[in-house]
Amino acid sequence: MQVTGLAHVDRSATAAVGRCTTADPSLFLLFSFTMGDFIKSLFGGFKPAPAPASNLDSDFPEYDSAPSPSPIYSSPSSSPNPTAAAFPEYNTLPTPVPYTKWYRVWERTSPSDFKNEAVIIPFIILLAAVHIWGRRKNKRKANAWAAAHIPVLEREFASVGFGKSVKEQLGRDSQSDEVPGAGDRDITAESLIKETTAQEYTTYATGRQNVAFADVRIKLFKRYNPMTLAMEMILGFLFESMRAPKENMEITVHAFDGKEKDLVPVKSKAELDAKDSRFKGLQNSGYDACVWAVVHKEQMKGLRDERYDVSLTATKDHKSLPTWASVMSESAEVTETLLTKELIECLEKAGEEAFEYLIVTDQPIDKPSKLDEANPRKRVILSLRLPSSLQASAYETTIPLFEYSVRLPDILAATAHFRPEVTRRIKSTREEEVKKLKKAGEGEKAEERRLEAEKKKKEMRDTRLKGLSAEEQRKFLEREREKGQKKQEKRMSRKA
Repeated sequence: MQVTGLAHVDRSATAAVGRCTTADPSLFLLFSFTMGDFIKSLFGGFKPAPAPASNLDSDFPEYDSAPSPSPIYSSPSSSPNPTAAAFPEYNTLPTPVPYTKWYRVWERTSPSDFKNEAVIIPFIILLAAVHIWGRRKNKRKANAWAAAHIPVLEREFASVGFGKSVKEQLGRDSQSDEVPGAGDRDITAESLIKETTAQEYTTYATGRQNVAFADVRIKLFKRYNPMTLAMEMILGFLFESMRAPKENMEITVHAFDGKEKDLVPVKSKAELDAKDSRFKGLQNSGYDACVWAVVHKEQMKGLRDERYDVSLTATKDHKSLPTWASVMSESAEVTETLLTKELIECLEKAGEEAFEYLIVTDQPIDKPSKLDEANPRKRVILSLRLPSSLQASAYETTIPLFEYSVRLPDILAATAHFRPEVTRRIKSTREEEVKKLKKAGEGEKAEERRLEAEKKKKEMRDTRLKGLSAEEQRKFLEREREKGQKKQEKRMSRKA
């Protein structure tokens, strides 16, 4: 009966397995494992593992028992798993990644991992290329200006640039008056013109009669930073208060004005005696102070707003000047003296596109706020726009005007001596400004004295108050409060 029952159970299980196989293979696996355990339990095949014997003697280690082996990982392809072989779609173990060295980037990455770098790196390279191109073009433009104007400065001055003077470089006698030309010496471009910023270059010249020294400043576009340049141009176009960027050259010639003995340095008494004897035979370099200018009409409003010295003048058109230029002067006599025929020819040759302004002044650019800032410093200032060409020949039209501005102190020393009435009127304008500065200075000093007196009075009060008792301090403070109230009442009554 037992065998018959088992056969019946086996047939029932087989039928169930068939149905499970057709329904779902996963149920077939679960059912087969469950039935196998059930049959083994019926025949006594399933026995629980015996419990390990207790350690009888804890003083001696038990060498019979070996440590349990650690599990070994094996890939699905190498382990003989019949279930995984029968149903490969249910094999969920991850595929192991092959080990590579850390420096084998090409095995650990793909081109899609560098999408951000592919955008950023070309942009950085483009910015660097534009920056280098802009600085090089500015340098070429400054060198083109130097090639056209440095020979003029070398003809007019004994020393040009920031290196040694001509005589020191050639080793000639310093007492000799002979000045060699540019072809007699070899000077590098860095010693003639200096790059102060990526958009500004400067040069310097000295060693000339009636002229202490001359400074030249060349201002160029910010080609190395096109975003900033475009923004400045847009803002200058939209707002009148902001001037658009431009490329120009400005030379400032500082006149001696009869102060050669004070400005020329000497190293010994022998040089001082030689200097005195040399200056005795020279013409006096001094001339009457004035502010006079020839200005392009597009520059007049900006100059009045930016320069204090030009704001002292009156603007008038002159029949001898081109229609695009005007005169700004303190007196008509000054205009008739300084507006020469040679200057008019130079202005016409320079043209409307290149000329900006020519100023003869003795006043500061910014309005003085102290008496020291109001001291006259006579100088000649010329500003010219730079052409777009990088060739030195593009400056041929402006070189005559540039050379005239260098020689203008000679003309001023010879002719700028006006009638006493004109000189008196010009001096009165400056004296009024000086009086205003003195009055403002006296007001500041009076305010400082008042604050100092209040400070000392407060210190004496605090010292006195510390030496009093509590009751005496209370009475002292009450008296102060009453005095303050009386003063306040008097002020209110005066206002009423």
